[in-house]
Amino acid sequence: MYRVLVPFDSSERRATAQARAVTALPNAGDAVTATLLYVYDDGVDVESGAVTQLSSGRLLADALDEAGVDVETVTRRGDPSDAILDVAAERDVDVIVLGGRKRSSVGKLLFGSVSQSVLSRADRPVTVTGESESPE
Repeated sequence: MYRVLVPFDSSERRATAQARAVTALPNAGDAVTATLLYVYDDGVDVESGAVTQLSSGRLLADALDEAGVDVETVTRRGDPSDAILDVAAERDVDVIVLGGRKRSSVGKLLFGSVSQSVLSRADRPVTVTGESESPE
């Protein structure tokens, strides 16, 4: 079994790109298990089963399910990059599929980048998908 961690946020465009990347894996419907991870901060209260209540989470889960990919959901509270790396280690995933966003160099410097942090600290492959033109 090939294990994929798919951390997502509220963007349906990034979720669509992530779903396409996972379903494009060889034998995705037969050999891939995707763990959908939503990380929230202290000001938000999200229950574990609520991942698919978010439109981006529902879009991801539906697209992967339709392709025959086994889907699990996890929520964590705290710093997104730390949570992503922690869940990747706990689940011993084979790859992390991130949905990156475009930011200027100054934006990255001022606000940081979850993708940049995960890429520099991960001990396993990381795929950054970007955004789709429009969600399906």
